Amino acid sequence: MKDLEEKLLRRNIKPTSVRLLIFRTMSDFKKAFSLTDLETKLETVNKSTIFRTLSLFQENLLIHSIDDGSGSIKYAICNDGCMCVIDELHVHFNCIRCKNTFCMESISIPSIQLPDKFLLESVNFVMKGMCGQCARFHKSK
Repeated sequence: MKDLEEKLLRRNIKPTSVRLLIFRTMSDFKKAFSLTDLETKLETVNKSTIFRTLSLFQENLLIHSIDDGSGSIKYAICNDGCMCVIDELHVHFNCIRCKNTFCMESISIPSIQLPDKFLLESVNFVMKGMCGQCARFHKSK
């Protein structure tokens, strides 16, 4: 718990008991998670508290959001040094079979040359296919 508290403090987030509970729950996910995923795991926590905490965490660059095309925004915890600038962004992978979304931190967003007078503010790069587990299941059929 001390490690989670330190991560919140490094992002200038006061480590209240509810925030620590939400962050610990986020840390347990091995894939990107949605607001609904968190609400399901945290049945005793008020839904608006969860949403406000997600917003606070995102504003302070503790987590990033992913629009994977599923209609539900997903979230993932940022690496300790990440400041969510364009050069640090990575690709995400959405499995068409299990519907899970994964951070591909080792694959950077490719550099794109925009026309003059265009200003890039965000990038969303999502690949779609089958994750390793679903691909193995599909091959064995």
